[in-house]
Amino acid sequence: MKKLTGKERISRILKREPVDRIGLFEHFWGDTLRRWQDEGHVRKDEDLAEHFNFDLMTSPWFNMKAKVDFVNEVIAEDEETILERDGNGATLRRHKLHNATPEHVDFIVKDRNLWEEHVRPLLKPTRDRINFEAYREQKREADEKGRFYCQTGVNVFELMHPVCGHEYMLMGMALDPDWIKDMVETYSDLIINLMQILFAEEGKPDGIWFYEDMGFKGRPFMSLEMYRDIIQPGHKKTIDYAHSLGLPVIMHSCGFVEPLVPGMIEAGVDCLQVIEVKAGMDLLKLKREFGDKLAFCGGMDARNLVANDIDAIRAELEEKIPVAKQGFGYILHSDHSIPTTCNYETYRYFVDKGLELGKY
Repeated sequence: MKKLTGKERISRILKREPVDRIGLFEHFWGDTLRRWQDEGHVRKDEDLAEHFNFDLMTSPWFNMKAKVDFVNEVIAEDEETILERDGNGATLRRHKLHNATPEHVDFIVKDRNLWEEHVRPLLKPTRDRINFEAYREQKREADEKGRFYCQTGVNVFELMHPVCGHEYMLMGMALDPDWIKDMVETYSDLIINLMQILFAEEGKPDGIWFYEDMGFKGRPFMSLEMYRDIIQPGHKKTIDYAHSLGLPVIMHSCGFVEPLVPGMIEAGVDCLQVIEVKAGMDLLKLKREFGDKLAFCGGMDARNLVANDIDAIRAELEEKIPVAKQGFGYILHSDHSIPTTCNYETYRYFVDKGLELGKY
């Protein structure tokens, strides 16, 4: 087969159609690029997508905060952290010295009444939620470079917990499911309405990438039954809309979400990403059980990259890629993202060896 462009390659992989090689994409910590540039491995005017010739490119997401123009209020600050209240009325403590998930401190929204009073009325599909210029420019760049362009952002699960926190959200799922279902419906409608505005004005992307971290180590946040009853309707609504435009959907989820995969397939997900090994996810098991219905992206243990363990990286690639590439539905990616502790030479080896094994 002739060499394909990234756009052609990912389009086919997501449909599990023949390709020349497996796909390639990755996420990095911001400081990783700077370190590799400082060391002379990457030019100052070059990004990592260009340097490693990634097949995918992602877009900015919508501003989904309740108060769109709200400037975070600083409540307290020290040398390492800053405590802020954001446009959802959430009080979060963030680290200043490194990227990390913020600590949940407090939330205005803790039940249905507070949701209906403080947030729901503000969630309107207004133009100020959309970065038209950034989408337009990045879509143009992706087209010029032959990359598959994904509009990328969060879906209903990842939109709810920034408003009320995981604790109140999960208690609501158990004790007041109609409240959570209303949040799911509100956010799924908002996603679709904003997509309609953006795509009518700037054109469609090549696909949609949703982030939905629905698991932690060893377990998902909910049962499959609860997923089907509460979360799946929002997923299905947004994915059905994407499919109505001919757009495939990649869904990311950190954590152990294997029990939810049948429900995600029912919702229409075309590709599962990131397949986190340390949480208990097993790429080869998923491939055996669901490879006729799903493409996969990820599943390579980032701990080996962090440790710069070339032998472990080689062994994992040699074990997994010959199986994962069967049926053409695989994109090479770590199972998380690449931090500053990963040496350039280590990641270069990961890419080169992975693509060597991933040829057809």
